[in-house]
Amino acid sequence: MTDFSIVYMGTPEFAVTILDGIVKAGINVKAVITAPDKPAGRGLKMNESAVKKYAVEHHLNVLQPVKLKDPDFLEELEALKADLFVVVAFRMLPEAVWNMPPKGTINLHASLLPQYRGAAPINWAIINGEKETGVTTFFLDHEIDTGEVIEQRKVSIGENETVGELYERLMHLGTETVLSTLEKISSGSYQSIDQSKMQESELKHAPKIFREDCEIKPDQPAQEVHNHIRGLSPYPAAWIKLRSKKDGGLKSFRLFRSELSSIQVKTDADIQKDKDAILLPCQDYYIRITEIQPEGKRRMSAKDFMVGNDPEEYSVH
Repeated sequence: MTDFSIVYMGTPEFAVTILDGIVKAGINVKAVITAPDKPAGRGLKMNESAVKKYAVEHHLNVLQPVKLKDPDFLEELEALKADLFVVVAFRMLPEAVWNMPPKGTINLHASLLPQYRGAAPINWAIINGEKETGVTTFFLDHEIDTGEVIEQRKVSIGENETVGELYERLMHLGTETVLSTLEKISSGSYQSIDQSKMQESELKHAPKIFREDCEIKPDQPAQEVHNHIRGLSPYPAAWIKLRSKKDGGLKSFRLFRSELSSIQVKTDADIQKDKDAILLPCQDYYIRITEIQPEGKRRMSAKDFMVGNDPEEYSVH
């Protein structure tokens, strides 16, 4: 791919791993487009995106447009004369951008499209109890995540796997898939497929996750509660409010790790404990909470929490 050039667009750590693979493969990256620096933290120090930090360290040309339709930016982008644009975890592009390069613009999406279009595909696949997921490369089109598919690769999802763990695996699988896709496009040896021809069942979506989506409701089956916890761990994290039996006050807890148990729940059952876990009653079975963060405290194992606290002093009711 010596005569093949790209412009890369991305922002978070997920996109850094794929960019690193592209750079190490010796592909000509004419520019990296990422989010503008923004103030963060108590001192409002200007914060650079993970992709920008990597690009600067590797002496890559960096562009940070505030508006993607800005005429000066479009002119600068056009002047690069790249064959293809590659997008990984970036914002929505206007047609003036994605339709610019002669070989089009491709995107990497962390699901098996057409399933789980949207902002949080890894989370929702686990929350919905899927047994497998994967990554997809596709050409950008007018509607988000709907363009023709170039390549897909699948992975199984472990029964206790968290979104953080799956995220790591999909980053590396995504790198392999993007590199394979670039090889196919540069040589012209690919056949893209219309997503409408790939749909085998009702579509499931992956919208952005808000705080209210993270609340645990123990009146659901244990499997659903377990999926919810691991599908939000470590970020943004599932949470639950428990009532103190001493003073009746409510306290919030973030939940990071859980395991299913074979202990059935009886009528009006409440929180129990064993040596290593807090036993939370669900609709049918207890679920073992093994990692927790009490309100105003650090994240810790349930075992550490129980050194100075008795979970049985709290109620889910």
